[in-house]
Amino acid sequence: MIDYIKGTIQVTTPTYLIVEAGNIGYYLNISLNTYTGLEGKNECRILVHEIIREDSHQLFGFIDKKERDIFRLLLSVSGVGAGTARMMLSSLTPEEIERAILSSDVNILKSIKGIGLKSAQRIVVDLKDKLGKPVGTSEIFASPDNTNRNEALSALVMLGFAKSAVVKVLEKLAREEKDLTVEDLIRKALKNL
Repeated sequence: MIDYIKGTIQVTTPTYLIVEAGNIGYYLNISLNTYTGLEGKNECRILVHEIIREDSHQLFGFIDKKERDIFRLLLSVSGVGAGTARMMLSSLTPEEIERAILSSDVNILKSIKGIGLKSAQRIVVDLKDKLGKPVGTSEIFASPDNTNRNEALSALVMLGFAKSAVVKVLEKLAREEKDLTVEDLIRKALKNL
């Protein structure tokens, strides 16, 4: 699995990007958000999500982790494919999508081409718990030494657990024991989820 590609930008359009790395040109589908972030750059480090099917192998590129995380969450919703998720990220910023989901604002989601009322409602219902943090909070854990907990949180959410449930379990573990490694946090959290 490809995590990122670092190389020279050969072609940039609002819908795709070609990056040359190791004498190979990678064609990556991108959103307008990523296109805007790459304007004027000749070199880039682009995060990747790949979709491999019998008849195709597609790469999607993202300017930052937040955008890729939102894309992956959107793909987990029944009826939302890669094209729709990319359209959403071209219409709204990742932060705007997250705010709309957390505040259950289906009208903002419905304003995106290809998203109807039922799809917007399904996105809110399926992702509200996975996003889980209240609007306006930038840090998940308030303590200064939160790197291990944030890494554990990210890993557990990627495994499919609801973000709000994981945060509660990790906070409880942090109160009980200090200085746990990421691996210890994940193991203990899995026993409590």
